[in-house]
Parts: sequence; C-alpha cells; structure tokens
Amino acid sequence: MTDDASHLDRYVRQMRYPPLGVAGQQKLGESRALICGCGALGSVLANTLARAGVGHLRIVDRDFLELNNLQRQVLYDEHDVAAGIPKAIAAQQKLQAINSEINVEAIVADVDHTNIAALVEGVDMILDGTDNFETRYLLNDASIKFNIPWVYGGCIGAEGQTMTIVPGTTPCLRCLMPESPPPGSTPTCDTAGILGPIINVIASIEACEAIKILSGNRDAINRTLMVFELWDNRIRQVKLDSLQGTGCATCGQRTFPWLEGQRGSHTAILCGRNAVQLSFPDRQDLSLDQLAEKLRGVGEVSSNRFLLRLSVDGYLLTVFPDGRAIIGGTEDITEAKTVYAKYIGN
Repeated sequence: MTDDASHLDRYVRQMRYPPLGVAGQQKLGESRALICGCGALGSVLANTLARAGVGHLRIVDRDFLELNNLQRQVLYDEHDVAAGIPKAIAAQQKLQAINSEINVEAIVADVDHTNIAALVEGVDMILDGTDNFETRYLLNDASIKFNIPWVYGGCIGAEGQTMTIVPGTTPCLRCLMPESPPPGSTPTCDTAGILGPIINVIASIEACEAIKILSGNRDAINRTLMVFELWDNRIRQVKLDSLQGTGCATCGQRTFPWLEGQRGSHTAILCGRNAVQLSFPDRQDLSLDQLAEKLRGVGEVSSNRFLLRLSVDGYLLTVFPDGRAIIGGTEDITEAKTVYAKYIGN
C-alpha cells in the first residue's frame, strides 16, 4: 500500500471511526499478521483482516477442504471442495480477489516447534485459528520469547472464548492454564458439534483486537478472558489481573518447552501398516470409558481396559490410556494429526 490517498478509498468508512483515522489505517497497511489455521476461526479472521487492509497476511494451514467445512468456514464454497486444494491456497485465492492491494502468503504446513520461529519472523501479530491446545501452547511460547502479541480463541458447541496476550503487559495463556488438558478430556466439534454463529463472534473479537494493536491502539485491548454461550444467552468477562506476576513458567520464568520440542506430540510412520503412531510422553492418563461414551454415535467404537478403537471415515484409531494413538488408514503424519485432533482432541 502506498501513501497515495486514493489507495485508502476503500477504507473510508473505517477511517471515519475516530480512534482509527488515516494514521491508524496507514499503520494497518504497513503491518504483518500470522494466522495459524484457516478453518473456521481462521477463515473469518483472514476475511476480516484482508478487508480491513492489513498489508501482509501469512496464512498457515495443514488441511484440505471437506464438504462439512462449509457450514462455518466462510471463505470457501463447493467449487473449492471439489477442487481438492489446501485451505491455505483456497484462502489466498479468495483474499486476493477481495483485496488485490495487500499481500497474502499461503503456507501449507503443520505448525510445530521445527518451523514456528520461521513462521513468526517479521510479523507484528499472531492470530489463533487452530483447533488444539498443543499448537496454542506453542504459539504462546513463541509470543513470549519473540515479544509478539497474539490472540487466543476457541469454540465448541455454542460456546467460545478469547483472550489477548501482549508480552510484558498482560498474563499469558499459561498463566490462565498452566497445563494443557489431557487428550479425550475436552470435546471436539466432531463429538459435540459446533454452531457457525459462535465462530463469527469469537473470530470477530480476535480480529478487532488485532486491528487495535496493529493500528497503534494497544491501550484499547481487552484485558479479560471473554466467554460467550450463545444458545443459553450468557456472556462473561473473567478478570485476569490476579494472574500476573504469579511465577508463570512461561512469561515469569521464561521456559519454553513447546518451542524447544520438549512438550507436544511425537510421531512415527508404522512401516507396512499404512498407519502413523502419535505419542504424548508428557500427557496425563485418559479414561477410555469416558472417551468411548463421547465417541458413541460418531463411528464404530469398541474398547477394553487396555485400548479403545474407533472406526470412522475410512480410518481406524487405536487409542491407549496414556493418550498414545495409532491412526490406521494413512501414512501421512499431518493427516494423522488432523484425524487425532478431529476425534480425540488435543
């Protein structure tokens, strides 16, 4: 984007909002944001920030489109599903058609400790469009270590929550949740369902927080954990001030186990079995009985005290009490991680 005022014409309604103005709009045009995940939350985030004039969007996603995505992933249509292209590429094509004056960088990759430093390089903001806590703790580590603000967001059913993290100013995600929930202990959108409106609410708040920060209005950020339950009509704001300075392992002690690869999943392709093993040495034990109950109706489930098996969509998932899983039906590690997150959770 240039300084020529004609290039700001499309943002005239936005610039008339006094806290933003021309100066804020120009800062947006000079800013760079990383959107991790371009599914439900990520597609709304990318759409909103592209229309707002954020100058460079780096979009990273590991997945391909499926028909059931269209219920809530607003950037895509049936032609994208039929084309079988990755979400990041489809998003890039749509966003460049929406706003040809910005730069949209599409990266088809699984975000992990081996590539996160390169992905955050040069960006001013990190946005959470992921579907699992493993990646969120990794983003939190990267945010604190590299001093880059980020916004956490998550949704399930009709409920969603979001929190803005500015290193050195606000509590971080690990202040709020010192440990990641064990696998199988929290529902996923494939087991509990998801309503499109909650996605739009949470992603819109995430996007607005990004616009505040990128336009130079950090003082306006929300300093609470915001929780919305749209079906039962409940809204909560949880104050976080008491969490600051409590000796958090990440922002207090500056330890970064997810960033250094000490925490998170370990993978292996099982030769000759068309299967991938995912292991989580740092995870708590899970209840196979509770997991079996959660998965009833999702697919064919069988279990005993040693393991649980779920047959669904051409995959055979074998899950053990320590959270380790064998995903049969693929030798692609990225695909196996997607299947695990989809049905078991992270």
